[in-house]
Amino acid sequence: MTEPEYAEIEGRALLLYDGVCALCNGVVQFLLKHDRQERLRYAPLQSALGHEILGRLGIHIFPDGVMLLTDALRPQERLYQRSDAVAASLKLLAPPWRLLGRLVTLVPRPLREFGYGVIARLRYRIFGRYDTCPLPPLDQRRKLLGVYE
Repeated sequence: MTEPEYAEIEGRALLLYDGVCALCNGVVQFLLKHDRQERLRYAPLQSALGHEILGRLGIHIFPDGVMLLTDALRPQERLYQRSDAVAASLKLLAPPWRLLGRLVTLVPRPLREFGYGVIARLRYRIFGRYDTCPLPPLDQRRKLLGVYE
């Protein structure tokens, strides 16, 4: 992890996502648009930074979904996975998205995880995939870490 990456991540929420998944990239674009307080940073799971963070967390197989690390690189950091990561990400946004995140957590976890799993397994077939991780617009690029032009 480079010093600039460390500075961008420390104390913030870091969303690790499948960088070649069109659905995942759409979720990142949505979050970039609605994260007015700039609480989130993003890194593809396939990037060197993504691998380094996963290794720090003791995860050695490629996850089948998004992961959110809050208070990153601090003693109180917390890891959310799959549907919990989606809900926690929404809770970091301003209303009405924060409310939607709370509503998502009202759905019983087994039901949320079942739905998440179905979408995760079919995401490439339904939404497609990229050959490489696409870059966001220049004004948002500093929030996407681990991807270099």
